Amino acid sequence: MTKEKTANKTSPMQFIQQVRQETKKVTWPTRQETTVTSIMVLIIAVLAAIFFLLADGLISTLMKPLLG
Repeated sequence: MTKEKTANKTSPMQFIQQVRQETKKVTWPTRQETTVTSIMVLIIAVLAAIFFLLADGLISTLMKPLLG
């Protein structure tokens, strides 16, 4: 191995320390932001499910006479 490769290696303890330092830099969402975002995702998922249910029903209704 070259000296460059061995110089870049870190010990497991150094790695854990670096991970802890990086997680302290993260801007975590508040509980309210998480709740609002989760509710919005749920609403969008329900609306998408209803849309595809209606689209499938319409396409099925239109295709039945064509396919016999």
